[in-house]
Amino acid sequence: MGDRLTFTVPDDLAGERADRVVAVMGEMSRAAARQLVDEGSVTVDGEKAAARSRLEVGQVISFPPPAEAAGLEPVEVDFGVAYEDEDLIVVDKPAGLVVHPGAAGETGTVAAGILHRRPEVEGVGQEGRWGLVHRLDRDTSGLMVVAISDRAYRGLAEQVSEREMGREYLALVDGGFPVPTGTIDAPLSRDAARPTRRRVDPAGRPARTHYEVEHEYENSGLTLLRVRLETGRTHQIRVHLAAIGHPLVGDRVYRPGPDRVEVPRLFLHAARLSFTHPASGEPLAFDSPLPPELSAVLERLS
Repeated sequence: MGDRLTFTVPDDLAGERADRVVAVMGEMSRAAARQLVDEGSVTVDGEKAAARSRLEVGQVISFPPPAEAAGLEPVEVDFGVAYEDEDLIVVDKPAGLVVHPGAAGETGTVAAGILHRRPEVEGVGQEGRWGLVHRLDRDTSGLMVVAISDRAYRGLAEQVSEREMGREYLALVDGGFPVPTGTIDAPLSRDAARPTRRRVDPAGRPARTHYEVEHEYENSGLTLLRVRLETGRTHQIRVHLAAIGHPLVGDRVYRPGPDRVEVPRLFLHAARLSFTHPASGEPLAFDSPLPPELSAVLERLS
């Protein structure tokens, strides 16, 4: 792998200073980005970026990765394991656990725990994110698969890319649904004003979410949905459902008002994962029940 990150400046960052573009594209703090610019580590179209230079659409910006993402130390981390063999691990992640180190420099992540459990994963896939072919948000619980071998990484990454991996979630949302099934087809991009957020954007990357009603709680005006991802963009379910007027319960980012029921966290759980084993060709499927803190919410609603 190379030791630099390289991006083409997108429309929504046109006119921004180089340090802001580095912060957004590199998912790091503005201070860390400014330091890279000041020390001459950032180039734009092959030339060192000036501290106050503003970038144009299509320019190529290159810079080192955040220091905290450049390496990964093994750490013993507590997470569930639904399946494991020589090629892969299916993790049942608890809410609150970060999948890989980010701008905050977290150490107790799924990636660090996998490296501790299976040291041979080092060198598989992307540095600092060894073996990861998809991810879950910090506050989302449930199933995700991690490759341990190169052949597994290639096979699983291809299934994600070709939309052949089945990923189903349970989500509690506002409102009722007169039609029990639907599809949200709305491209997403990074929110330039709020870099940690995503937004619906006609010029963004394609994103498609399918949903069906599991149960309507009419007294509370809430609905439990089973959601299936066709693509896997960051925050896709949360942004898509909020965009059609059905924000997730417990979503402190995309929900415009207070929750209708008390919840301990975001009500989103990766309940089912299915894929073809990249080595044996065997179809595999795994289910994860709602964790107790979310089951208790539904019991109160019932």
